[in-house]
Amino acid sequence: MVFNICGIISADFLSGLVHWMADTWGSVELTVVGQAFIRPFREHHIDPTAITRHDFIETNGDNFMAIIPGLVYLLYFFRSNEYKIICLNYNWICYLFLLAIFVAMTNQIHQLSHIYGPLPVWILFLQDMHIILPRKHHRIHHISPHETYFCITTGWLNFPLEIIHFWSALELIIQSITGCKPRSDDLKWAQKGLGAPTLPNTLNHIEQAIPSH
Repeated sequence: MVFNICGIISADFLSGLVHWMADTWGSVELTVVGQAFIRPFREHHIDPTAITRHDFIETNGDNFMAIIPGLVYLLYFFRSNEYKIICLNYNWICYLFLLAIFVAMTNQIHQLSHIYGPLPVWILFLQDMHIILPRKHHRIHHISPHETYFCITTGWLNFPLEIIHFWSALELIIQSITGCKPRSDDLKWAQKGLGAPTLPNTLNHIEQAIPSH
């Protein structure tokens, strides 16, 4: 059980790390990376509901592809080792499996946290129990300048990382080494508008729409 929990926590941390990198560094004008990786995150801040209009493949395809090497490794391990060896590595297998499952579902969980209309009861239960990212919890990240609560799988690590100032300390270290300022591209890019609603208006809309259950 401990290794299962560790796998989920690792997935949550990885989601936060990737999210923080895309939100904090670089420009949407960078070749390939800017358009394919950074731009969706920056657009997401201007229009938080845009993710709800993505289909299943668009939402989850990248993450499903990312876990293929790990699942191939597990398959190879099962096929090439005796039962006794598999049993001896049971905890490690559980860790990798839960890590892979939650990494694969991160974007779907993130999407669900932005759906403020009716949701199936079992999803609401998982959100209320904080087994997956709750909607009100994730809303904290969408307060400008988007510099906290980056973890979007379960959100379990958001409060602990905020308490120790993990992300801000990491930003200070990187800025002191490289001279790059975190989120320096955000305001310039957001002012382009893209016809999207401003963040305060979007948040007001969300505040009114989110259920009070």
